[in-house]
Formats: sequence, C-alpha cells, structure tokens
Amino acid sequence: MALRRKRDSAMIWPGFVDAVTTLLMVLMFVLTIFTVMQSVLRDTITTQTTELDSLTAQIAGLADALGLERQKVSDLQGQVGSLTADLTDAQAKGEQQSALIATLTGQIATKEGELAAAQTRITSFEAQVAGLLSERDAARGQISDLQAEAAKQLTEKQALDLALAKARSEIDAGAEAARLAAARTAALQALLADLKTKATTDAADLKAAQTKITEAEATRLVDAAALAALRDKLKNSDAELTAMTLALEEQRKKAEDTLTLLAAANTKAAQSATAGDQQASLLATAQAALTAEQQKSVEAARKTEALNQQIAALRVQLGELQGLLDASAAADSTNKVQIEALGSQLNAALAQVASEQKKRAELEAAERVRLQAENADLAKFRSEFFGQLSQLLAGRAGVRVVGDRFVFSSEVLFNPGSADLAPEGQAQIAEVVKILDEIAGKIPPGIDWIIRVDGHTDNVPLSGAGEFKDNWQLSQARALSVVRYLQDSLGFPPQRLAATGFGEYQPVAPGDSPQARAQNRRIELKLTER
Repeated sequence: MALRRKRDSAMIWPGFVDAVTTLLMVLMFVLTIFTVMQSVLRDTITTQTTELDSLTAQIAGLADALGLERQKVSDLQGQVGSLTADLTDAQAKGEQQSALIATLTGQIATKEGELAAAQTRITSFEAQVAGLLSERDAARGQISDLQAEAAKQLTEKQALDLALAKARSEIDAGAEAARLAAARTAALQALLADLKTKATTDAADLKAAQTKITEAEATRLVDAAALAALRDKLKNSDAELTAMTLALEEQRKKAEDTLTLLAAANTKAAQSATAGDQQASLLATAQAALTAEQQKSVEAARKTEALNQQIAALRVQLGELQGLLDASAAADSTNKVQIEALGSQLNAALAQVASEQKKRAELEAAERVRLQAENADLAKFRSEFFGQLSQLLAGRAGVRVVGDRFVFSSEVLFNPGSADLAPEGQAQIAEVVKILDEIAGKIPPGIDWIIRVDGHTDNVPLSGAGEFKDNWQLSQARALSVVRYLQDSLGFPPQRLAATGFGEYQPVAPGDSPQARAQNRRIELKLTER
C-alpha cells in the first residue's frame, strides 16, 4: 500500500513539473510580448510626443504670426479709414473749389459785360468830346480871326482918323492943304461909291448865302469882306494921296464941296464905328459860345474822368477775380494731385488689405485645422477620461455619465440646503481628480483644456431667510465649493478650473415630480476647451 502510494506520488511529480514549466514558458512568452509591446508603444508615444511638440511649436508660431497679421490688418484698416476720410475731405474741397470757380466765372462774365458796356459808353463819350473839342477849336479859330480883323479895322479907323485930322490941319493951313483936301475928298467920294456898290453886291450875296450858313458865319463873312475891301483900299492909299496931291491945285474951287464931302466922310466914319461895335457884339457872342463850349468840354472831361475811374475800379475787380480764379485753379490742381495720390495710396492699402486678409484666411484655416485636431485629441482624452471614470464609479448611486459630462447628484456631494462638500462627495471628487491627473499628463501642452464645474438646482424656490437668497446663489456656491476643494485640498491647478451656476434654468428632467427634481439637483464636471 505504502509502495503503491509512493509510486503514485512519483508519477504525479513529473506531470506537475511539466505543467509548471509550461506555465512558466507561457508567462515568459506573455511577458516578452508585453515587453516588446511596451517598447514599441514607448517608441510610438515618444515619436508622437516629439511630433506633437513640433506641431505645437508650429501652431504657436502660426498663432503669433496670426496675431501680428491681425494687428497689421487692424492698422491697415485704420489707415484705409483715414485715407477714405482724407479722400472724402479732398473731394468735398474739390467740389467747393469747383462751385467757387463757377461763381467767379459768372462774376467775371458779368463784369466783362459791364466793362464792355462801359467801354462802349466811353467810346461814345470820347467821340462826343472829340466833336466838342473840334467845335471848340473851330470857335476859337473864328474868335481869333474876328479879333484879328477887329484889330485891323480899329487900326484902319485910327489911320483914317489921323489922315482926316491931318487933312483938316492942311486945309486950315493953306491952299495947298485945301487942294489936298479936295483931292482926298474926290478919292473919298470914289471910295464911298465903290463901298456902296460893294455893299449892295454883298447884301445880295448875303441873302443868297443865308440859307446855307449860320448867322455867325454870315456875320464873319461880311466882316471879312468889309475888312478885305478896306485892306485893298488902304493898300492903294499912297497912290490915291499922290493923285490927290497932283489934283489939289486944280480943285481949289471945290474946297467947300470938299468940306461937305468931309462931313460925309465923318458920317462914314461913324458908320464904321457902328460896324466896329457890331463886330464887338459878335465877338462877345462868340466869346459866350466859346465859354459854353468850354463848360461842355469841362463837363465831358469830368464825365470821362469818372468813367476812367469806373474802368480802373472794374479793372481792379477784374484783376482780383482773376487772382481768385488763378488761386482756385491752382488749389483745384493741387487737390486733384492730392486726390490722385490718395487714390493710389487707397488702392495700395486695399491691395495690402486683400493680401493680409488672404494671409489671415490661410492662418485661420490652419488654426481651424489645428483646433479641429486639438478637439479630436481632446475628444480622445475626454473619451478615455470618462471611460476610466465610468469603470471606476460603475454601480455607485447618484453618479452617471451623460454625453461629455460627468454628473453627480447633489445629495451625494452636499447636504440639503448646504454648499459645503460632504465627506462622501469629497472622496468621489478625489477619485475623479486622480484619474484626471493621469489623463492630464498625456494631454499636449498646446490644448488649453479646463474642468468646468456646473451647479444646478431644482425649481423649488428658497425662502430667502437662510444663507442663500435664491437658487442662483445656491448653484454658484456649490460649484465654487467643488472648485475650491479641487484647488485647496487636492492641489489641482486653478488655471484649469471654472465654476458656473445655472440655478434652476437648465433642467434635464422636466416636471415637478420628486424624481424630476432629484435629477435636476446636480453637479456636472465637463472636460472642455477654454
């Protein structure tokens, strides 16, 4: 029996050894596979981390470039706005200058019309003045002629008077004087007859010429004719005196007749004096006409001077208007040059803006791709995070995963009406943070992620007599309590935390039943991007 047991024991041992050996080989194979997989995964993770760091650096560079481009675009937009305002001002100034030029052109046309009318009036006045001046010169010539003829007549009258006095003295002196007086008397008789004949002829000629000449010209012609006749007779006076001297001895007997003729000569002399008075009257009339003509000439000169002053004033105004027109034209030219320069600058700025917008669009597209990649990475880590939390907290009451949020019932974390985190809630939050710490080390630094803590309440209003006035304050206080526990007690980075309160206004279960209200009283943790 003992031998049999011993033999059986010896037979079991080799099989046991084989089984253990096989198990060890399997374990070694599995460990080898795990080691190889771990090495491969480590290399893969290292490579991906390197690539991710490179991509993160590129993304940071693109973000900086995008910021710079946005600043440039903002500056260019400001420049475009300034250039547009300058262009608008220049166009407004150009329109004002155009309106001013049109106004000045109209004024110049009006002034030119007035100047032409004034020039026409001046020409007419000049013609009138020229006519008056010619009439004045003619009147002065006539007066000069009349004055000369009157002077000659006076000289001849004085000569006749002297001759008569000498004849009388000679007659009184002796017989020879009597004969001389008789001869002179005969000559005077002949002269008187000749004068009468010529006077008759001149009277006929005067009547015929009255229809053709003025009274002043007729008088002047009569005086001229009389003076010419007297001048001719006086030219022959020496010859007549000689004849009278030769005939003096033959006509002594006719002395008495000579005296009679002498009286007749005196009468003729009186008539000559009367003619001299008439000529003096005509001279006074001509002088009055000359004075009137001189007054007209002075008045015409005064009018001409006034017109010249008006013309000078108009020329000054025309010069001022021309200066304004030139200045406006120069300003208009300058404004056109400025407008063209501003247009060129505006076109260049618009082209630069278009280029910057294109670059910005490209950068935004790259940023969008990066954000999509980050969102995909964040979604992957979020899925891993919620997957691990689901496995960790599976089967626990008051804790569930809804979409991308991890929901804790308020009864699990807080006592009713309180915002102080309960010990059980602190334990559950600590387990969540533990998993989150593991996941956070795998999230690339370029992903700006946060844990958002959302506080919600049911729709039962608070009385306001307690610590919290309403559900708004209660939801915010509970979310802030969780955040402070994460930061103060668990050392979670505060820059990765956010607390929000929604009060009763984001329910997940509609209705006023106790079950619906219990579901609505909750704290949600959400891994999201800033």
